[in-house]
Amino acid sequence: MSTPRLSRLSSFRALKHRDFAFLWGGAALSNIGTWMEVLALGVYVTKVTGRAEWTGGVAALTFLPAIVLSPLGGALGDRFDRRRAIGLGALVQMVLAGTLAALAFSGQLTVRWVALLSFLNGCAVTLFTPAFSAMIAVSVPKEDLHSAFSLHSAQNNLGRICGPALGALVIAHADIAWALLLNALSFGAVLLSLTQVRATAAGKPADFGGLWAGIVQGFKVARADEGLTLALGGTLAIAVCIAPFTALAPVLAIQVFQQDAGATSVLVTAQGVGSLLAALAAGTLADKLGRGRLLELTVLLIGPMAAAYWLSPSLPYAAVAVLGLGALYMLSLTGLATLCQARVGSELQARIASLSGMLLFVGFTLGVWLQGALADRLGFRLVTAGAALGFFVFAVLLRTLRSRGFAAFEV
Repeated sequence: MSTPRLSRLSSFRALKHRDFAFLWGGAALSNIGTWMEVLALGVYVTKVTGRAEWTGGVAALTFLPAIVLSPLGGALGDRFDRRRAIGLGALVQMVLAGTLAALAFSGQLTVRWVALLSFLNGCAVTLFTPAFSAMIAVSVPKEDLHSAFSLHSAQNNLGRICGPALGALVIAHADIAWALLLNALSFGAVLLSLTQVRATAAGKPADFGGLWAGIVQGFKVARADEGLTLALGGTLAIAVCIAPFTALAPVLAIQVFQQDAGATSVLVTAQGVGSLLAALAAGTLADKLGRGRLLELTVLLIGPMAAAYWLSPSLPYAAVAVLGLGALYMLSLTGLATLCQARVGSELQARIASLSGMLLFVGFTLGVWLQGALADRLGFRLVTAGAALGFFVFAVLLRTLRSRGFAAFEV
């Protein structure tokens, strides 16, 4: 008789595990600062350069290191203590964010400095994120994996809601320097949360020989498993065709709708609201539809929703469309990440997470730069909506060629 209640609360099950709860809380506070910085830098670059290509290009630099460093980050995450790795990554990011703030306060911030420090921050994120993903996976039992990754996405999008709103407020009443400083301080929340995580949750070093051998093993496992291959391919396609909407919001708000940082904040916040609501409902939806069916449905719908966003005639329409897009984006990537983690043992989870991250980052880097560059030459709406509809064609072909699509790999 308790089944309905459990179904309603299934999205929150992972929070009953102590280690996950501390990891979640620290990351949530830090992400508020991160999204303040994302807004501040996006507005700064857009206003200084006036070009979508520069806005997309600078954002892409954060993800560029994934092309080379993601497999290394995965091997390190499976080889060394994950808690220490995450702490080192937070310290490095704190220093980089502090440097941006210092340059802004001193009046020496330039687009070149933003580009360089974004690239270095991307190196840190690439090297240490696989350890965090693997630590999440070992902090909960397997039956709560979907809940854990949904809540992980929820905290990221909670930051996406609060961060841009706070960032816009700070920029309006002070300067972007203060938004950058608050982001630097926010990494202290991650460091504090790690002091409360039990050592057993950090994972055990993997015994797979040298780093190169570990990297090669991760690729071999992914290639040999049809479910992993399908999930990783879907991640890459979403990254190229859909994910650029997260970085090109300032262009839509400032250049297309002729508005300002407040309009950018509205779009980014609306995306975050949609993602957060979807994350809170993900467990219930997965229980009712099945995880594979839910993933398949979101993959089919995300392309048309993205096209509707890019073709919106005004800011209010765009805000509604991006709310739905944010929900579908969260559900699709969470479903793909859960599928990847559930198909391997703990000794491989960081490496598989790194491959997923690599494809997401590489695809985003290519997609956001290419869409931005083509938009400056062919028209912003034509390029972005065309990419979204191109993904829809890919999803339909995938569903047609595979009789059960992602549902064939129910986890």
